[in-house]
Amino acid sequence: MRRRPGIGGLQTAAAARDQYRLLGENVAKIRTDLMKEQLTTFRTQLEDFARKHKNDIRKNPAFRSQFHNMCTKVGVDPLASNKGFWAELLGIGDFYYELGVQIVDICWATRPHNGGLINLQELCNLLRQRRKSDREAVSEDDCLRAISKLKVLGNGYEVISVGKRKLVRSVPTELNKDHNEILELAQAQGFVTVDEVERRLSWTTGRAIDAFDTLLDEGLAMIDDGQKDGIRRYWFPCVSSISTPGGADT
Repeated sequence: MRRRPGIGGLQTAAAARDQYRLLGENVAKIRTDLMKEQLTTFRTQLEDFARKHKNDIRKNPAFRSQFHNMCTKVGVDPLASNKGFWAELLGIGDFYYELGVQIVDICWATRPHNGGLINLQELCNLLRQRRKSDREAVSEDDCLRAISKLKVLGNGYEVISVGKRKLVRSVPTELNKDHNEILELAQAQGFVTVDEVERRLSWTTGRAIDAFDTLLDEGLAMIDDGQKDGIRRYWFPCVSSISTPGGADT
């Protein structure tokens, strides 16, 4: 018959478990303290790096993007506030705030033309035209970072992907899968027809017209009935190469 462990044996086993637990906690604390120390050292080195290269960070978009990636790895957000060490040293908080204001202006100016959905590349080009007298160059990465800070304004102002293109949405319009597929199809020519949607996407006429009606109601599409073949075309300024009205540049 197998003997059961006595009280002494149970107490010894419990004491051993407590010792292992304490040892584990001590090891975890040592690792945490070491990581904090390394992180503090890295942040200090990052500050020294920023002081040394602040002109390159402000004027060179590629260098600025790499600097942001370095900051992300150590949990530093230079754009978190317009006040504090990073803002005073680099002024990039003000830089992105200014970009954000200009992006909002451009989105508002082009909204009657594109319904609040603009190609990211077109937005960046308009932004560069507006800022051509400024010293700091603006990259697509800068635009994306500025747009990410506009989320505090509520719904809208976000970047969505449609096919190979990135579009900036400045209105709280929810696009479903059907809408996205039509926009992706329109990227080739800037427009599509009901017949093309039926043929390429294997949709019924009703499904295609329903999706087009929603896009028209949202101001994202324009109707062209002036073609010789008599076939109605649905144009999408946000994915076509139609030039934007001059009002965006003012």
